Amino acid sequence: MATKVISPANVEHRKKLDIRPGDNVRVWQKIEEDKGKFRLQAFEGIVLARKHGKEAGAMFTVRKVIDGIGVERIFPLYSPMIDEIEMIRRSKVRRAKLYFVREKATKEIRRQMRRIMDAKYEEEVVAAPAAAAEAAPAEAAK
Repeated sequence: MATKVISPANVEHRKKLDIRPGDNVRVWQKIEEDKGKFRLQAFEGIVLARKHGKEAGAMFTVRKVIDGIGVERIFPLYSPMIDEIEMIRRSKVRRAKLYFVREKATKEIRRQMRRIMDAKYEEEVVAAPAAAAEAAPAEAAK
C-alpha cells in the first residue's frame, strides 16, 4: 500500500528540526502576490513557545520587534506555506514558554521613553535660564 502525502512539506525533515523556546529562527514563508505567483518573505525572531510536540498540529510562536512594536506570528510546523526554517542562534532558557518576554520588552521601552523625556526636560530647563540671562543685559543697556 502506498503512503499518502498530506502535506508537500518535508515532514521527516521538519520532525528532526529541534526548535525550542529561546532559539532565534528565520522562517521563510511563501506569500501569494498574484494568482499563482509566490514570493518568499523572512520572519526572524525569538521562539516564545512550541506547542503540540511533533504531531500533525504542531505550532511554534515567533516574536520580533519592529520600530519598538512587538510582532508575533504563530506558524504551523508542517505548513506547506513555510519554505524553510533556519536556526540562527540557540539560547539556554529555563522556561518552556517565554511569554514573560512581552512584559519585559514593554518595561524596557517605557524605561527608554522616560530617559528621552527626562533629557528633553533637562534641555528645556537649562536652555531657558541661559536665554533669560542673555536677554537681561541687553534690556539693561537700553
